[in-house]
Amino acid sequence: MKIKILLSFSLKLADQVEFIARDKPIAAKTFKREVLNSIKGIGDMPFKNRKSIYFEDENIRELIFKAYKIIYRIKSDKNIIEVFGFIKQEKTL
Repeated sequence: MKIKILLSFSLKLADQVEFIARDKPIAAKTFKREVLNSIKGIGDMPFKNRKSIYFEDENIRELIFKAYKIIYRIKSDKNIIEVFGFIKQEKTL
């Protein structure tokens, strides 16, 4: 499947990378590269990751990457995966 990264995801990722870069510029570049590489892997098995807890739709999934959730929508009829959400997970007690 073709992976399409939407603006909503790009903006949130850019914000996080900018935040990391304030203290650790090299780590920020590495973080961004690793996030994008992990997204590439969902094209072969898009239903591998769990259904998103934020939506009542089997086609919306979340990829867990470190302390973040990458939210994406599978459009099987168009053979496209749209990556649209990037959320930092909250620690629960």
